[in-house]
Amino acid sequence: MINSLNAAILVIGNEILSGSTQDANISFIAKRLAARGVELTEVRIVRDVETQIVGTLNDLRSKYKYVFTTGGIGPTHDDITAECVSKAFGVPHVIHQGVRQEMEELYKARGVELNAARLRMATMPEGCELVKNPVSGPPGFKMGNVFVMAGVPKIMQGMFEHVETMLEAGKPMLARTVRCNQREGDIAEALGTVQKAYPDIDIGSYPHMFQTPSLSLILRGTDEAQLAAATAEVAALVKARGEEPEIV
Repeated sequence: MINSLNAAILVIGNEILSGSTQDANISFIAKRLAARGVELTEVRIVRDVETQIVGTLNDLRSKYKYVFTTGGIGPTHDDITAECVSKAFGVPHVIHQGVRQEMEELYKARGVELNAARLRMATMPEGCELVKNPVSGPPGFKMGNVFVMAGVPKIMQGMFEHVETMLEAGKPMLARTVRCNQREGDIAEALGTVQKAYPDIDIGSYPHMFQTPSLSLILRGTDEAQLAAATAEVAALVKARGEEPEIV
């Protein structure tokens, strides 16, 4: 069953693809969306290249209810996300006067110059809606169904608190885990049969090398009754192999 409340994440930044920075935002956003009943369906990572950002953004925003971007809204030359969003939506890229005024006051209080580089953080697509930044000041923004946030995890998480208030709510994603010491290859066929019987429940198998229990069978879905029934069947197939599973 396709969830109409679905979403994609677009991670922007050369540093992610080069391996110099590890992304910590995908997991955070995914968990918060699941709790709100929004299904994260796709994640893409692109370089700080205008054609890649614009093309990928237009593709994703045409497919999903929501698109969340992280990265590329700072003061440096490669922070081009805001400009690319403007081009994707075909609107002028302008200085938001309200943000400029707030930044002037903020930086004056800090004894920092609001130079041309920092003013880039006040330049946004015309007509966008601001996303509050309680951590460092300069905001993100919302344009259409696209939410543009910082790449720094602490700042992104602060912005997401505001973003979350703009999202519709669906049925929260529920999860159950069956822990056991079975080999994946031994239970794969039986597990596949359970999956076919419960198409609306996502069943994943995750082995843990050199650990006990060595296998986690994780079931996810929005229907509590179906989830309970599917979990019982997965537990039963483990019991049939002579092991008492742990269910959490």
